[in-house]
Amino acid sequence: MLFVIDCVDKPEHLAIRLAHREAHLTYVRGFLDHLIAAGPFLSAEGTMTGSMLIMEFDTLSEAEAFCAADPYRLAHLFASTTIRRWAKVLPKEHPGNEPPPL
Repeated sequence: MLFVIDCVDKPEHLAIRLAHREAHLTYVRGFLDHLIAAGPFLSAEGTMTGSMLIMEFDTLSEAEAFCAADPYRLAHLFASTTIRRWAKVLPKEHPGNEPPPL
């Protein structure tokens, strides 16, 4: 199952984000086999204000456990975290781009 994890930073917490960024990235890299996409939300000025990850887990409980151990969460960076199931519809793979048969 795919899950979108939407995290909103607390106001005025950029220093907390930056202090824990490398630990967060190292943590997420440990889940590359579950990761579809990830990156920060940005303000109009380009300042990081949150995080969005699309992850694949077998259950919501696994997604929740992933979030619970994230160094950003442990540093109390987020004002909120929302985990929602998601279904990829587009883009579809283009005909002719399939791997050759074995």
